[in-house]
Amino acid sequence: MKKRLYFIKFNFLAFYLLLSCGVFAQKLSYTVHIPAPHTHYCQVEIRLEGVKKPYIDFKMPVWTPGSYLIREFSKNVEADQAKDVSGKALKVQKITKNTWRVFLEKSENVIFSYQVYAFEHSVRTSFIDDSHAFLNGGSIFMFPDDYQNLSSTITINPPKNWQKISTGLEKAENNDWVRTSPNFDVLADSPIEVGNHQILTYNQNGIPHNLVMYGEGADYNPQQLTKDIRKITEEATKVFGENPCKEYTFIVHNVSQGGGGLEHLNSTALIVERQRYDTQAGYFSFISLAAHEYFHLWNVKRLRPTPLGPFDYDNENYTRQLWIAEGFTDYYDNLIPRRAGFSTPNGFIGSINDMISAHETSPGSKVQSLTESSFDAWVKAYRPNENSGNTTISYYGSGARIAAMLDLLILHNSNGEKNLDDLMRYLYQEYYKKLNRPFTEEEFKKATEMIAGEKLDDFFQKCIYGVETIDYNRFLGYAGLRLVVEKDDDAVLGARYEDNGGKIIVRYVRRGTAAYQYGLSVNDEILGIDGRRLSVGLINQYIAKKSIGDKITLLIARDGLIKTIELVLGDNNSNTYRITAIDNPSDKQRLVLNGWIGNK
Repeated sequence: MKKRLYFIKFNFLAFYLLLSCGVFAQKLSYTVHIPAPHTHYCQVEIRLEGVKKPYIDFKMPVWTPGSYLIREFSKNVEADQAKDVSGKALKVQKITKNTWRVFLEKSENVIFSYQVYAFEHSVRTSFIDDSHAFLNGGSIFMFPDDYQNLSSTITINPPKNWQKISTGLEKAENNDWVRTSPNFDVLADSPIEVGNHQILTYNQNGIPHNLVMYGEGADYNPQQLTKDIRKITEEATKVFGENPCKEYTFIVHNVSQGGGGLEHLNSTALIVERQRYDTQAGYFSFISLAAHEYFHLWNVKRLRPTPLGPFDYDNENYTRQLWIAEGFTDYYDNLIPRRAGFSTPNGFIGSINDMISAHETSPGSKVQSLTESSFDAWVKAYRPNENSGNTTISYYGSGARIAAMLDLLILHNSNGEKNLDDLMRYLYQEYYKKLNRPFTEEEFKKATEMIAGEKLDDFFQKCIYGVETIDYNRFLGYAGLRLVVEKDDDAVLGARYEDNGGKIIVRYVRRGTAAYQYGLSVNDEILGIDGRRLSVGLINQYIAKKSIGDKITLLIARDGLIKTIELVLGDNNSNTYRITAIDNPSDKQRLVLNGWIGNK
């Protein structure tokens, strides 16, 4: 009896495994063809097997993680069609802006194909021309709905004269042109560079790192560049104590103009003006950009605020914590190069000064809080208008100055034994490694208080959730520094204008200035001042000679009508900011300063 029961159970289990792994198993594969790259098109074929539904929906993401804007990638899709494995055509119907429904009839397997036009050169989009292809997963690949967690193979068929492919996706059976992905999140988060680019490599603690350099004319020293990037990646790894990657790839596009970076799970895409390698300042900006995106390997891609993963590709993914995700990373993209020896102590302090000055001189700093700036990224940060400077702040720089102040606080309260690294390590170990989930706003605050050794209710409420000015001298004072604030008492008009084909057009009017108070408007054409017709340069010179309280008369054209505006000049409604050292700092202040920026 027992033997028979065992035999029945065994066969039932075997039958179940056979069904789940065989008959009912789903298989997913992608093939990308680039037959004529000069047309800027690629052809994508998706093969899905083992579908037990009357239809399947294929979805194109509307955005890409790391860039908080709905980009409507489906606008570049065309020539969609479907068939079963026998070649029989299947009906395709578009049912939403980014969803194509394929009616399977009696078929369990489907081959869905489409073309993508790729000619927007940025780190967030895809670009194909006769020299290379940059395929950003979210803008190229659709996913079958309900199968986002299905593993897949990705095959790239390039033009015959293209010899190289670089991506964070793992190889399949040692074949460069066939890659694998455990799910769609990884596929969308692993850009692919195809062409004849240069590949520089180094090994850091057993982890291969690749510097993929596309673009001619960039005058960099390959050996020096590799050495310098290695310094950055080593310093970044020290912050967290480990590197979670098997391999890491920098994809660098060297171009005539443009810039930016976008983080990915085990890679990054960077756009760099090729002439930046020629100057010390330009080279540092590249090093800083690389440090920023590499730091995201931990902060955002693994240590992440709610709800940055798993992702909803159909809608915005709101969070109030981009000031941590991007702002803290912005702070470290200055701190890491400083630790690696790429900047001086004064240069680093200058970067903190710039962050403070940019925030405090922005009218938006009294309107929008850091958490609001983070939440509104989807509708404001990447859709600026002529009034944005009056109403918004950057969660990058404005968040970075918070990181700097907290770093000083932790150093002071721990007598130099801890710093912001300890907070980042704790969050990484607790929420990514141990709990394997995002952290909430309250959890971040509690962790900060634990590492800092004091309650921060008032600070968070006023300076993070609110728009009150930080007591900078409290924090800077811990390191023997102080912030000198001086009233800007020069007479200004309060407008930014430019020469547009011989016409002087107003582009921005600053809140609280004479231009704002007396009614000068964006898009006004300035015809003259006090009876004089002046160029942009001469307008600046003319205003510079005036004093606060002086009256001037503007002759403008607005909507084809000539108008006169009389106004009384005032100041810029702002201050200037300068960090300086105090006289005779204490031993503890010197200890904190040395722990913050070093003494070399």
